[in-house]
Amino acid sequence: MSRLLVTGGAGFIGSNFVHHVVAHTDHHVTVLDKLTYAGNLASLEGLPADRVAFVQGDIADPALVDDLFGGVDAVVHYAAESHNDNSLNDPRPFLDTNIIGTYTLLEAARKHGTRLHHISTDEVYGDLELDDPERFTESTPYNPSSPYSSTKAGSDLLVRAWVRSFGVQATISNCSNNYGPYQHIEKFIPRQITNVIRGIRPKLYGAGENVRDWIHADDHSSAVLTILDKGVIGQTYLIGADGEKNNKDVVELILTLMGQDADAYDHVTDRAGHDLRYAIDSTKLRTELGWQPAYRDFEAGLGATIDWYRANEDWWAPAKDATEAFYAAKGQ
Repeated sequence: MSRLLVTGGAGFIGSNFVHHVVAHTDHHVTVLDKLTYAGNLASLEGLPADRVAFVQGDIADPALVDDLFGGVDAVVHYAAESHNDNSLNDPRPFLDTNIIGTYTLLEAARKHGTRLHHISTDEVYGDLELDDPERFTESTPYNPSSPYSSTKAGSDLLVRAWVRSFGVQATISNCSNNYGPYQHIEKFIPRQITNVIRGIRPKLYGAGENVRDWIHADDHSSAVLTILDKGVIGQTYLIGADGEKNNKDVVELILTLMGQDADAYDHVTDRAGHDLRYAIDSTKLRTELGWQPAYRDFEAGLGATIDWYRANEDWWAPAKDATEAFYAAKGQ
């Protein structure tokens, strides 16, 4: 699989995957990205031109997708509309990209016999109670709670159906919350980091008790490569690094690591339908495919992430004012 097509490769997790592939393999990568607000060509700067090619386009464009599939050995499908708040405001783009876009890719994979790996989220499982000792597994029933998570659940089911009905050579992974370089500042961790850099008090939804299971984007990338190489066709693998933290603890750790008082943040109105807790059990991936995360210390990974945002203000500054104005209009 020396020629990879990476959809959404100019986005946060996709661009981290492209950097990881270049650093750890000899594969050639073609990035297909629509360059919505969440895509940023600057995230691919510095990569070798003889290893990485870029195509701007829509995964829901059948002619373009068909043409690109003809020249690659495998496809890693990251492209998605992925922000819960945006999905509550306008669900339609989530249907267009997450459902129709995935369908378009599956039809091309069916035609060309191309290996496909589909990137999904733990949010398809809904949420867990804060005091529930259980974690999500590959057999957890789907219970999405937003237009975003429901369209991702729908795309997962499409992949499973195309594997079973048409023999498409596909696998699926559902990952917990990622953090690391190149993440849009609308997201929780980079928004708080860049607020502190700008002298703005961080914002915390509700009481901050909601729990997320954090994984560094580089660990996500290594897991995807492992599944692409060793994964069993038709199987789903959950990717997690045992990084459960509630939002209050994360904000306070960010402030502490950045030399601020741990309580120097403001509470804002909680998000509608805000899931309580996500937690991933990645036993299958670890035991069957032999994967292990490199970033087992969340504080160390968060510290490295803070350093990256401090050193790369030119990357995130152009979007900062508009992002904060959007949230200010909502009282968040």
